[in-house]
Amino acid sequence: MRVKYATIIVKDMDKSINFYTEVMGFEVDSKYDLGPAREITLLKGEGDTMVELIKNPEDKPGLFSIGMDVEDLNTTIEQLKSNGAKVIMEPVPITVGFLAFIEDPNQVRIALIQHN
Repeated sequence: MRVKYATIIVKDMDKSINFYTEVMGFEVDSKYDLGPAREITLLKGEGDTMVELIKNPEDKPGLFSIGMDVEDLNTTIEQLKSNGAKVIMEPVPITVGFLAFIEDPNQVRIALIQHN
């Protein structure tokens, strides 16, 4: 799974870190304490990909979606389901290949795309 870069505002940093590490397979790269109730965690995926989680009470949590490339969508979906991911749209054919959506604990839609 490959993400170029995405920023997500979160309500619960620990729950969000757990989702991206335990369910999605990312690793914590670095953490930054920005003062009272504010923090950033950078997570690495495959290659040079990064997801930035930001906890900031002034911002509304969420993001409509982020896009991730996968090699084999059906295998990826099955693995994510077994890890506890919530699938909100099963794989469907699209112009460039196949698309599915899962949802993280913040109701952020994650588009999983297998390009042909």
